[in-house]
Amino acid sequence: MKMSCLSVTLFPAIISGQMTIKEYARLCKDMKLDALDLGLVQLKNHTPKYIAQVKAELAEVGMQIAMVTTYPDFTHPDARRRRIEMEFLRHDIALASAVNAKFLRVTAGQAHPQTSRHDGVAWAIKNLRAAAPLADELGVTLVFENHSKPGAWDFMDFCNPPDIFLEIAEGVRDTSIGINFDTANILVAGEDRTVEVLERVIDKVLTIHVADIGTKGKMDPVQLGTGLVPFADIFTCLKKHKWDGWLCLEEWGNNGIPGIRDAVAFVRKSWREAT
Repeated sequence: MKMSCLSVTLFPAIISGQMTIKEYARLCKDMKLDALDLGLVQLKNHTPKYIAQVKAELAEVGMQIAMVTTYPDFTHPDARRRRIEMEFLRHDIALASAVNAKFLRVTAGQAHPQTSRHDGVAWAIKNLRAAAPLADELGVTLVFENHSKPGAWDFMDFCNPPDIFLEIAEGVRDTSIGINFDTANILVAGEDRTVEVLERVIDKVLTIHVADIGTKGKMDPVQLGTGLVPFADIFTCLKKHKWDGWLCLEEWGNNGIPGIRDAVAFVRKSWREAT
């Protein structure tokens, strides 16, 4: 098992330039993580000079990027918009490859009121499958997530309901696309079957977003280990299946750097104690 961290707490500081990617990489190194994770919005551009700078700074620190995250919206009711989303994703795959990220987290899209379940599932599967060959060619592994809602969206994720997530996951099962399983989002959907859903896709799970929430049925991120997520059961399930992927902390406690350190310590302890 390897560990990285996507600190949503530090998103504003990194995006604004108050903290550099190099400084964040050094923080992750100091916490003895194996890698760092970034949102693609934290990468300023794709110019050769900037990409070379990011890679050189990471090499200087001695860290790599495990995962970058993006938010394709393939369930948009407008076909033209879906084509635009595909072009955005192609760019994101290229950018992830350019910074040597191992994984690119992808989504199905938003739960637009005009989009039926049948159409949304079909559009998500079609477009995710279409993106996989480029990712394969450029050495990036796409990981599809049981997602909830980023700040950039108006609606919840179309596949936040577990049954829809499982249907789309089955539709891309025979591709190189893996699963990024979020530990909190089944509860966000108001359901108590996190381990059951994990078991259904465990053979395709490459990365885990280790996240916590404080209120069932609500997007309510809290400090890792202080909420409702059954980490002992989840980690026991992973160990039972001899899982050896990446635990990618989706840290969102908003308690600054001390909170990030506490989150890392909690996950290490919980993993160690899981039977």
